[in-house]
Amino acid sequence: QVQLVESGGGLVQAGGSLRLSCSASVTFFSLTDMGWYRQAPGKQRELVARISRGGSADYADSVKDRFTISRDNPKKTVYLQMKILKPEDTAVYFCNAYSLGREYWGQGTQVTVSS
Repeated sequence: QVQLVESGGGLVQAGGSLRLSCSASVTFFSLTDMGWYRQAPGKQRELVARISRGGSADYADSVKDRFTISRDNPKKTVYLQMKILKPEDTAVYFCNAYSLGREYWGQGTQVTVSS
C-alpha cells in the first residue's frame, strides 16, 4: 500500500513563498512518476506540476517561472517550491504518484494566499 503524506502548506501573503513536501512510502520511488495537483473551492482538480522518474518536469502555464518541482529519490520525497504566490494559488494541494500501473493520492495540504 502506497501512502503519500504532504506537508508545508499554510497561510502566506501575496508575493511570498512556501515549499511543499510529499513523503512517499513506495518501494520503487525512483521508478515512480510524481506530481502536484490543486483544487480550489468550486473548481476541478488541476495539474500544477509533475516530474517523471527520469527527472523531467512540466508545469501548468499559470505557475511556470514561479513554481519548481523536484525530487529526492533516496529520501523518497518530492517538493514543490512556490514563489511569488498569488491569491489565485489558494487551494488544497495534493501529491500524486503513479507507480507500477496504479495511481495514488495524498490527503492534501491547504495553501492560502492573502491579498
